Amino acid sequence: MRMKYVLTEVMVGLWRNVTMTIAMIITMTVSLFLLGFSGLLYQKVGDMKDLYYENVEVSIFLDTEVSAEERTELEAKLKNDPLVKESTYVDKKEAYERFQEMYKDAPDLVNAVKADQLPESFRLKLVNPEQYKNIYDQYKDTGGVEEIVDQSKLLDKVFNVLTGIQNFTLFISVVMAAAALLLVANTIQVAAYSKRREVAVMKLVGASNWFIQAPFVLEAVVAGLMGAVLALGWLVVGKYLLGSGSMASLEGLITPISWSEIFLMFPIIAGIGSLVTAITAWVTLRFYLRV
Repeated sequence: MRMKYVLTEVMVGLWRNVTMTIAMIITMTVSLFLLGFSGLLYQKVGDMKDLYYENVEVSIFLDTEVSAEERTELEAKLKNDPLVKESTYVDKKEAYERFQEMYKDAPDLVNAVKADQLPESFRLKLVNPEQYKNIYDQYKDTGGVEEIVDQSKLLDKVFNVLTGIQNFTLFISVVMAAAALLLVANTIQVAAYSKRREVAVMKLVGASNWFIQAPFVLEAVVAGLMGAVLALGWLVVGKYLLGSGSMASLEGLITPISWSEIFLMFPIIAGIGSLVTAITAWVTLRFYLRV
């Protein structure tokens, strides 16, 4: 009987302040969607770093006048270097073939470059890609070396952009969460004020604080859960958009987000939404309305 009364009061309370309830649910939806998106993005950036840095290469380009002795000496030094996992020599012919493959959609550029214009090089895979600076310092003054290029410098710029987007999304979600919690507190205050006489009567007949507070707290929890469900719907829509049309190209940059990762995010955002709204409602009742 008590549970039935509490659930009935929850539904009545949500309907009584329907406009504020809708505003609270929408704000919670946006906040939880951004929180879920930033969480998935954080995970994907980490996966991308592991994947890309594992395959990153350092290129040591040789001088056009490099001698066979200098080349042989450098090759032996690289093979015995504990920082180098793998060393591959690329001669002018292979460099030109790679150039042709890379710029096959720009035939004018390919025709303008001759095979002997491209330098020989050594392509290195490092045991630890973050030790590029040690490689650079060690080989920059070696005879026959023209330039040392590290792919991770470009990757760092890409990841800095992605991390910036992630931090901005997280910041917006926090701002929206603060707005949602203010709406929760305001909605609970209005609901409690509209039922102040009923609350006073329940206290007179000996009803416990838990029994009085439960409908108000559950109103906030239901709103939080509804916001989480809608946020999940937005994440699903986002997954479809990333997998089709012009947005599909982003999945070539960002490692694909699986359906399991999206649905595993739901209990996290639902738990955060329901817990935070419940605490907000309880604190509001406890310290502002004194019920």
